[in-house]
Amino acid sequence: MSKRVFNFCAGPAALPEAVLLRAQAELLDWQGKGLSVMEMSHRSDEFTGIAETAEHDLRDLLSIPDNYKVLFLQGGASQQFAQVPLNLLPEEGIADYLDTGIWSRKAIDEARRFGNVNVAASAKPYDYFAIPGQNEWQLSKNAAYVHYASNETIGGLEFGWIPEVGDVPLVADMSSDILSRPIDISKFGLIYAGAQKNIGPSGLVVTIVREDLLGRARSSCPTMLDYKVAADNGSMYNTPPTWSWYLAGLVFAWLKEQGGVEAIGRINQLKQRKLYDFIDASGLYSNPIAKNDRSWMNVPFRLADEKLDKPFLAGAEVRGLLNLKGHRSVGGMRASIYNAVGMDAVDALLGYMAEFEKEHG
Repeated sequence: MSKRVFNFCAGPAALPEAVLLRAQAELLDWQGKGLSVMEMSHRSDEFTGIAETAEHDLRDLLSIPDNYKVLFLQGGASQQFAQVPLNLLPEEGIADYLDTGIWSRKAIDEARRFGNVNVAASAKPYDYFAIPGQNEWQLSKNAAYVHYASNETIGGLEFGWIPEVGDVPLVADMSSDILSRPIDISKFGLIYAGAQKNIGPSGLVVTIVREDLLGRARSSCPTMLDYKVAADNGSMYNTPPTWSWYLAGLVFAWLKEQGGVEAIGRINQLKQRKLYDFIDASGLYSNPIAKNDRSWMNVPFRLADEKLDKPFLAGAEVRGLLNLKGHRSVGGMRASIYNAVGMDAVDALLGYMAEFEKEHG
């Protein structure tokens, strides 16, 4: 494995090496069956076992209560921007949304295609460098749900707390920070997460939905997008993304082997603290996000002189530190340090950043 690099991509992101090796070993012959998981019938006993084990392990990792359904769906989180209002927003109803960055704004724009949206709070007055406190929010009295993105991968803004919205269902896009630390699932009506960051490869989205929210889809909602149809059919109304589901299951098993979300959360806390502490003490690098709202998973930073961006990235690539270029909408750099990005990767990055600062600072 000498050719493996340190991959800081925001998504599709790094996968645990142990997971890739196991998938490689089972690629042509899964557990002596003489065929690949990609070739199995999704109705077979073999794949049913894979699916059931994956769900069991995810429930175990997140302590998901029994009154929640776990769905393994297609389309990614962006499809959920439409699927959520089609299932939860009555045609004459209103939904509250929080605007903390690009992904939450995309969700807002999509929801407006299906009904009334109240932007209850926005980070825009803070240049998207801080999350407005709940005392600033203007929540509706009769909202069908409250939606927020728990972590903005592009801007590096993350909720370190769960909003309090009373009896109104709380809906969260947790695509980039699910499984990064423990969370109380019972606080939410629905959680969705694209797989390609902390769960597995792209093409899969995991949705965790409280049972009482099923059966509310509009009559115009396509059958494939109805959460109840998915739940009633065990996420197999049609042929699911079997390979992605299988790999997600391997990631869940790997995470349990690491000690679960409690253990990985402690590691993630150390990783992000190490990186932010270095940036804050530096004269060359900077991060503009309010300290209480900094993302654990996506760490954006800028160099004091933009002319140094290209040589920084070139030097990083030579050292096997890949995908550090920031999103085109914000520029600068971004290190995504999901669960599969170990402390050795962070240490290698910090070593290079110190070396580069010594030469160019």
